[in-house]
Amino acid sequence: MSAPVVIYTTGSCGYCARARTLFERKGIAFEEIRVDLDAARKAEMMSRSGRRTVPQIFVGDHHVGGCDDLYALERAGGLEKLLEQET
Repeated sequence: MSAPVVIYTTGSCGYCARARTLFERKGIAFEEIRVDLDAARKAEMMSRSGRRTVPQIFVGDHHVGGCDDLYALERAGGLEKLLEQET
């Protein structure tokens, strides 16, 4: 079983689209939370990540960071290992 993936996004964010594309290309299911549509969810994102920008990506309880962090993790071969961890 794969660790759950959560991506906090907005509708107009190009980096959010790049992050979604990576997960979609790899066939990895994710939950997308649009913080531009729900202020409470934006506050939740900021509390969990300590950041105000999107996307903010979590694999299980692990905070990956933003889009650049996600692609760096993928290039380093760490994304698959993180997804395999139980949470």
